[in-house]
Amino acid sequence: MAEATITSKGQITIPKEVRDRLRLKPGHRVEFYFDPNGLVIFRPRTGDVRELRGLLKGPKPA
Repeated sequence: MAEATITSKGQITIPKEVRDRLRLKPGHRVEFYFDPNGLVIFRPRTGDVRELRGLLKGPKPA
């Protein structure tokens, strides 16, 4: 389990294990959601548009 410490300014460093698994890079944004059971859900909000390359197949240009 990964854990982090909150600084006096309310900041945390996301552990490398978590950054790697979510493919987070500097400049990426994240969102926090609150589950009715009291859990906090953390997920990437945006990624680099270049990561989408090749995701969709289309006709090749003539």
